[in-house]
Amino acid sequence: MTETVKHNLQQSLQAEIRKASPLSGGDINDVYLLDTTAGKFVVKLNSASRYPGMFPAEAEGLEVLGSTGAIHIPAVIEQGTAGGTAYLVLEYMEPGNPGPGFWEAFGRQLAGLHRNTADNFGFEHSNYIGSLPQYNEYCKRAAEFYVAQRLQPQFKLAHDLGYRFDTVPLYKNLEAVIPEEAPALVHGDLWGGNYLVSKDGNPCLIDPAVAYAHRETDIAMMHLFGGFPSPMIDAYNETFPLCAGWKERMDLWQLYYLLVHLNLFGTGYLQGVRRIVGRYT
Repeated sequence: MTETVKHNLQQSLQAEIRKASPLSGGDINDVYLLDTTAGKFVVKLNSASRYPGMFPAEAEGLEVLGSTGAIHIPAVIEQGTAGGTAYLVLEYMEPGNPGPGFWEAFGRQLAGLHRNTADNFGFEHSNYIGSLPQYNEYCKRAAEFYVAQRLQPQFKLAHDLGYRFDTVPLYKNLEAVIPEEAPALVHGDLWGGNYLVSKDGNPCLIDPAVAYAHRETDIAMMHLFGGFPSPMIDAYNETFPLCAGWKERMDLWQLYYLLVHLNLFGTGYLQGVRRIVGRYT
């Protein structure tokens, strides 16, 4: 953390930073726990020029999720730039341990989040999935949104990187496979690293890539890398039952996330993408 950033943060928070301790933040952001005279905060830092608009989009997503009251979301404290570095200051969630019924409560709260709907699929602004742009132009139908705003941009990027796929029959077939549902407010990147357990033992979501999308996208991402046990899904289904055949469609929604990983991290994800494309063509 540069002195320029530290100075700006102290001015924004109107507090002295006594200590800044590094936290795990992935490949994109540097993350610190700030111990200040006004309390503890989490700050995320990255390059304002390399990731333009990332933190404003994340802040907007957190605020929209939090406004539902369905599940705990860290409050956005401040955001800005200093010396070419963008920063986002968030409420510090003191960690705890999941108690009895944690997963069932998590499932019910996620179902409550997904009950928030809109007139169209999409979102007011585009945002990010990892370090890649995620597009959110409004669409009337779930399949239209998934193809135009999720798959096509990622397949185009994959093509530019030298990967080749036959996508025309894929897009056509998805029209018949994706069930129509009302748009749901989704977290958008719900893997095991994007939730916390608060001090009082409740779930808390972080690092969203929000949109009003088909809610099976969150369910599919939860199953892609593991970390969410069956009692959570069972409680979700009891609260807000998924459409018949949701288990068979999970790989369809996972295709988007595997494409993102292919474009970010390379050929280790190519076989998974090819398998799903082959299944739906």
